[in-house]
Amino acid sequence: MIDLLKKLIIHKSDTPTGANEALQFCANWLEQQGIEVNLHQNNGLDILTAEIGQGADCLIWNGHVDVVPAAIEQYTPFVDGDLLYGRGAADMKAGVAAMMFSFVELSKSANKLPRRLQLHLVTDEETGGENTSGWLVRNGYNGQFVICGEPTQLQIGLQAKGILQFEIQFKGKASHGSRPWEGLNAVLQAMHFHSKLLESPITNAHNTFYDSPSINLATIQAGERFNVVPDQCNVRYDIRYVPGQSAEVILHDIQKILDEEKVQAEIIIHSIAPAVTTSADDPFVLSLLKTTATICDKQATLFGQHGSADTRFYAADGVGAIEFGPTGADWHGPAEYVSISSVYRYANIIKAHALS
Repeated sequence: MIDLLKKLIIHKSDTPTGANEALQFCANWLEQQGIEVNLHQNNGLDILTAEIGQGADCLIWNGHVDVVPAAIEQYTPFVDGDLLYGRGAADMKAGVAAMMFSFVELSKSANKLPRRLQLHLVTDEETGGENTSGWLVRNGYNGQFVICGEPTQLQIGLQAKGILQFEIQFKGKASHGSRPWEGLNAVLQAMHFHSKLLESPITNAHNTFYDSPSINLATIQAGERFNVVPDQCNVRYDIRYVPGQSAEVILHDIQKILDEEKVQAEIIIHSIAPAVTTSADDPFVLSLLKTTATICDKQATLFGQHGSADTRFYAADGVGAIEFGPTGADWHGPAEYVSISSVYRYANIIKAHALS
């Protein structure tokens, strides 16, 4: 399994072409182990599905082989004690290797599975997921429960914040820079709006897992010359909202701020994705808690992710979906690693869970 993980890391899968090549490697490896795989393609991106077992219920293991760019030396994996270093080691080729290896082992006694088990391997999670996991869900590939093998330190990511990404185009009036009172500075309007946004009721939302939503002022574009008052300022926001909040209500409240402050501006929505709100009482969650406690000799923690993963596509279809994966650190960073012993524990947990 660790040799498989090393081979996956060697694949420089930070581009669509590289990710497709890594997925083809996965397909070849699975076929060599006797697994019948199905390859799909959407907008130039490859997707792999495979299924074993039988029955009405379906459990899905989802993993992505694409990674974010890294220095070339990060694609040469190396081991230091219990740690395996390399781009994608944690996020999330360790989860993929464990799922592939476990899927093959379970296929040898698939008649013992109390349900169907599907493996979904995808190639664009790091760039949004719409073309692969999103495509799978839109085309009917869903089940009763989904595990995305993101690195979670063997804890269970039960919830994830929703996503609201939008642009606001503030409109002012240009004037000579020496006479700013004759114009209307769009940058100052944007700054004033931002301060009001941070004071608004939007920021007060919270639940068991989150103290507040995340508000990121991501980009600002305005002005071209020292001696001109800028008449336009475009800002982009990435708001990750708490489960229980509504993107539509947030947008209504933002428009209310603009109206009350008499700011001339236009909101342009770029992306909205629902929060993940899997129940702690879901039978698959309860079974996973029990299995993890047995194998790790301690209870797993339930937590909420601030970021998002492909769980959101499956959860939007009304099924339970969680993030659950091995222990690692510094993913997307220069010293990304995964704990080798945790990969083995993870594989044992998901195999036992699939059989429970």
